[in-house]
Amino acid sequence: MARATCTILICSAGRRVGLLQAFRQASERLSLDLRIVACDLDPDNSAACALADVALKVPRCDDPGYVDAVLAAARRFEVSLVVPTIDPELLPLAHASAEFEKIGARVHISDISVIETARDKARTSQVLAAAGVPVPRTFGQDQIAADPTLLDWPVFAKPSGGSASRGLEVFNRPEDVPAQFDEPMIFQDCLNGPEYTINMFVDKAGVLRCVVPHLRMRIRAGEVEKGRTVRRDDLRGIAEGIAKALPGLRGVACFQVIDDPDRGPKVIEINARFGGGYPLADHAGAPFAQWLLEEVNDLPQSANDDWRDDVLMLRYDSAVYQG
Repeated sequence: MARATCTILICSAGRRVGLLQAFRQASERLSLDLRIVACDLDPDNSAACALADVALKVPRCDDPGYVDAVLAAARRFEVSLVVPTIDPELLPLAHASAEFEKIGARVHISDISVIETARDKARTSQVLAAAGVPVPRTFGQDQIAADPTLLDWPVFAKPSGGSASRGLEVFNRPEDVPAQFDEPMIFQDCLNGPEYTINMFVDKAGVLRCVVPHLRMRIRAGEVEKGRTVRRDDLRGIAEGIAKALPGLRGVACFQVIDDPDRGPKVIEINARFGGGYPLADHAGAPFAQWLLEEVNDLPQSANDDWRDDVLMLRYDSAVYQG
């Protein structure tokens, strides 16, 4: 009996070899013939592009021609699933999701309102706090300048639209805060304690099917280098609160929590996409990639919450060779 075929497109593929491998392994379990198209600004220097079946060069995701280039690739290769991997491409692709649907391609993306909330850390804090999800106290620069007593010092500051641990600062005193920043900043309680990433999967009907927390034991370049899965009912409860606060959330998302010994666990960030630490959840028995392939190929749904606790991931450097 011939195996069904499926083509996916991984955007901004870069170094995301683990994600590519997760989809390949999922396709074998599902007896699918999977073709992976990977696109990147510089595909010749992308490890994931080197390991894909097809590699394409596309403009930067903030270029006006980016979406058209991705759409053209999806049409050319009869793509069933488009997988964004970085925050800046989420909104452009979300606004064009109907165009992809017309050619039979599902963009793995949440509602625009969810992305707009997740991309704005001030808005994230407001929306989650209003829904009863624990977040650190959060204020804008003008608020802190007008009343520095709103927070206890030192305070933590970060760009409201930042990602990948860019622009993070700690200020010990109000007089240490610059009068101006290059971009809008938010100021929060300076939290201490262990940090967790919680990977979550919401099916196409909007049902939260799986929540996998892992302890971020060591971080490198903003991504977990060493981590361990941990079952905690309180972190699952926070995920349930986020799913209710963001009813348009679909597919894979992740959020980060700092478990402060005095204040308790607080959500500090949400990413409405695959996170860099997803391969740990996949290996622990939560194959989100497989569940997405099941959805786009109309296969029986196997999403569940029966993953393995205390699974350790120790990342190391590897290489792809060409020529």
